[in-house]
Amino acid sequence: MSSFIRLGSANAYDTALSNIMSRQSSLSSLQENLTSGKKVVRASDDPTGAAQAERAITRLARIETDQRALESQRNSIAQAESTLADVGEALQNFRELAVSAGNASHTAQERSAIAAQLTGYRDQVFALANRKDTNGLPLFSALGSALAPFVGPQTLPQDYTFAGQPGQVASNEVAIPYALDGDRAFMHLPARDGVFNATLVPAAPTHQIGTTGVVLTDPALVSGSAYSISISGVDTTTVPGTTTVTYDIAESPNVTGPFSGSASYPSNSTANMAVTAIPGLTVNITGKPIVGDIIKLDPRPSIFSVLDDAIRDIGNAVDGNAATQAVGQALHNVDIGMSRISSARGQAGDLLNRADRISSNQEKRSIQVEGDRSRAEDLDMIKGVSDFQNQQTGYQAALQSYAQVQKLSLFNYLG
Repeated sequence: MSSFIRLGSANAYDTALSNIMSRQSSLSSLQENLTSGKKVVRASDDPTGAAQAERAITRLARIETDQRALESQRNSIAQAESTLADVGEALQNFRELAVSAGNASHTAQERSAIAAQLTGYRDQVFALANRKDTNGLPLFSALGSALAPFVGPQTLPQDYTFAGQPGQVASNEVAIPYALDGDRAFMHLPARDGVFNATLVPAAPTHQIGTTGVVLTDPALVSGSAYSISISGVDTTTVPGTTTVTYDIAESPNVTGPFSGSASYPSNSTANMAVTAIPGLTVNITGKPIVGDIIKLDPRPSIFSVLDDAIRDIGNAVDGNAATQAVGQALHNVDIGMSRISSARGQAGDLLNRADRISSNQEKRSIQVEGDRSRAEDLDMIKGVSDFQNQQTGYQAALQSYAQVQKLSLFNYLG
């Protein structure tokens, strides 16, 4: 009976060797994946996955850059908010010291000494308004300004100016402004704020007259001009028990003036009558007005101007009535300025809250993008180890098979 014996051939050798090399290559590739923890080590491994991972990495880098910029912006706004708090504290100290100047027992020398102390607070507020951040940029530069946004004092009528472009840079989904609008915080507009300083020119040196603070009644009518109210008549006889005061008002520069009007008060008391003839504004005259009394109302362009007025008028007050008038004007106008500062500080707080929200959203977005990148290129370690073990088993089987194929040769048969 014939027996058949399989003989090795060159094709069998080549096939077995090719199988070994293929499995060795696959095993090496899987080992590289396990070592790096990635299933896409090079673009040729998975072009689509590599492209997705690259896009995710780019987005992550962009988020990281935006977060660094946001942190810098947050630090600047936080410093601006802290500076506004310092300004508010300085103005409060100024206010308290100004109140003390109204004490009737103070002499002219004592009021002059108080004015010198008030000057220190004015200088502090001006320096704070020009404060810079850690990068040397002004905290209150608005849309852009010189390195010192506020300049002054200069010649009247605009004794302090904002050397920049007023306005506030808008926030977006990844950033907040680097600076606040210093023009809106420290500068005044007559039609918006109604900040006027009332200066008295009494007809007689010992005559006592005063005013309240100017009140804004209709911003649309305010021209921003200065006004001079002259008492032209005092009638105590026409209406028994009633004193009627007539006045003329000059406007400079003249827009819609001049104006005139009258007001009355009980003759047995001091006056507290409203002057309503000025478009958009009203001010009350107090005391005992007489013919020849003049009251000058000048718009004040900034909180610094208000502080200068208080320092000058308190320091130069010749008597208790003048000091009372100076203190009353200072308190009224400083309160308006403090309201502007408080509003700007609130805006800074809103920006800081927005920065927190942006940072939180960016972190969530970063986690999502990191997940996209991981799914595109990271290796499932459990599956990777399993595939490696399977491939290793197959490689060992291929080696053993090749060893057996090597024995199937004619020489082995002849031997």
